[in-house]
Amino acid sequence: MNILLLGAGGREHALAWKLAQSRFIADEGGTLYAAPGNPGIGQCTTLVSLDAGDHATVIAWCEAHSVDFVVVGPEAPLVDGLADSLRGAGIAVFGPSKAAAQLEGSKGFTKDLCERAGIPTAGYVRASSLAEATAALDRFAPPHVLKADGLAAGKGVVIAETREDADEALQEMFGGVFGAAGTEVVLEEFMEGEEASFFALTDGATIVPFGTAQDHKRVGEGDTGPNTGGMGAYSPARVLDPVLRGDAIERIIAPTVRQMAEEGMPYSGVLYAGLMLTPEGPKLVEYNCRFGDPECQVLMMRLESDLGEYLYAAATGSLASLPPPRFSADVAMTVVMAAKGYPGTPEKGGKIGGIERAEAGGAKVFHAGTALRDGHLVAHGGRVLSVTQRGQSVAEAQHKAYLAVDEIDFPTGFCRRDIGWREIARESA
Repeated sequence: MNILLLGAGGREHALAWKLAQSRFIADEGGTLYAAPGNPGIGQCTTLVSLDAGDHATVIAWCEAHSVDFVVVGPEAPLVDGLADSLRGAGIAVFGPSKAAAQLEGSKGFTKDLCERAGIPTAGYVRASSLAEATAALDRFAPPHVLKADGLAAGKGVVIAETREDADEALQEMFGGVFGAAGTEVVLEEFMEGEEASFFALTDGATIVPFGTAQDHKRVGEGDTGPNTGGMGAYSPARVLDPVLRGDAIERIIAPTVRQMAEEGMPYSGVLYAGLMLTPEGPKLVEYNCRFGDPECQVLMMRLESDLGEYLYAAATGSLASLPPPRFSADVAMTVVMAAKGYPGTPEKGGKIGGIERAEAGGAKVFHAGTALRDGHLVAHGGRVLSVTQRGQSVAEAQHKAYLAVDEIDFPTGFCRRDIGWREIARESA
């Protein structure tokens, strides 16, 4: 089987690394392509130059290279309807349709769907103007949760501690700080609790749990500073115990899949549910229609089953034929090394060395924002590397991950030094 993976970040490097081990590629002589990829992805795939926004060209290229299956890594091509175009051409694709991808493409769409399906989530108001949003603030006590409705690269959420901060944030949002994503804003009730991520594969009927993780969104240690796309993660998130996982499937995941099918938008792909563990039980924070980044890195580090088989089964409606996926009992942790200035304007061009030393100690370093310049690996984005390790506990995985981080020479980079701190505190209690 020939497979094309679309994307260029740390998530896609993790997917490429695991797909390269699939029997479709390793045992059956298939070729794994990636577009556009990055230097790390290029180590385990054949890189090609394709624009995921040009559907006709992607389809023509797949047909010319006998590609049987396309895995779409990031959310933007899914929201743009690429999966529909590929399916229309008879090419199997992992990822939801344009209609179903609204679960990530529009936070307002998801909140409305939750209301129709009785899915537990925070109270909310949708606002399409500054005046409407400002008036809606009166309905909620601070802190105020403000979300750009559309795609904002993981940065479209503002938690304002005071009314004054909320007013200022709304002016910025409607003033264009998040571009078109902020033309509508969702205001939400603040939920108390701990947040964790739950992943499930579905072909529109069968639901297969696919691991848990806990991300660290804030740029600073102790979960301080502005939100980012994610500064590190670990898996499994043991705070999501079997009872809570069952509750999340029964009250959140399954009703979503059922409601989408009933409304003519069957969902196929991965459902990534951000959950708030409240005193009333798990509540949905938001959905993503692709694997998380950096959560994907720790999931792939623990996955023992053939990733290709599960993604293809989700794409072809045959998940019910597979056994539950196997994950290592080990903990996996990833630490994101970002370029100075992130999540604002990152400093590009900084040289990177020492990855081989880090990996010699058992780590896996996934490339995200990297490029090759004059034969040197350099930073080419905000989040640059995901340094990933395994251990028998979160504390051990953290210790080994930071040993690997310290082997990497990246003078213009930085990282948080406390990834996994909540669970480590629980382990030592």
